[in-house]
Amino acid sequence: MALTDDISACRLCAEDFARTATAHDPRPVVWFRPTARVLIAGQAPGTRVHESGRPFTDPSGDRLRDWLGLDEAGFYDRDRVAIVPMAFCFPGYDAKGSDLPPPKRCAEAWHGRVMAGLADVQIVFLVGGYAHRWHLGAAAAKGGVTETVSRWRDHAPRVFPLPHPSWRNTGWLKRNPWFEAELLPVARARLTEVLSRD
Repeated sequence: MALTDDISACRLCAEDFARTATAHDPRPVVWFRPTARVLIAGQAPGTRVHESGRPFTDPSGDRLRDWLGLDEAGFYDRDRVAIVPMAFCFPGYDAKGSDLPPPKRCAEAWHGRVMAGLADVQIVFLVGGYAHRWHLGAAAAKGGVTETVSRWRDHAPRVFPLPHPSWRNTGWLKRNPWFEAELLPVARARLTEVLSRD
């Protein structure tokens, strides 16, 4: 597939990455095929994903798979599940060791072509605020992630905004029990329905 090859060869952010605290080279993590029915729109790879070359090979991925009710085989089935972050490469850390945001130029360069090639997608999971704002635009609530996720019924059954599954959000999950009690059962049921169609 020419598009995935083009993204894999992308070096648009090489100079920026070289100036980060991690001073790393670009390594786009590309994980989709045009037959996918499910889209997981994330933020950007972390260090473990940068090393592995597979999306969500970290504790966040374990939590996300648990949320969706998918085992690893189902989650990594590129023919059915597309994993498209807002930036395909690890953005690096700043001088204080904090994650840098996904570079906007990545989405600007690639997302239009990627989305146009995913015509069979029937359900979309938006993981984190960057994905909410890009994919929902004005429909992403001004109150941030909590407000956007709390309005999930406005977008279901095709789109489900989710918080990021990072360990940093464990407190958020405890403060917002409705997420696991109300949103996730509906999302899992819809995902099962989509994946069961031949």
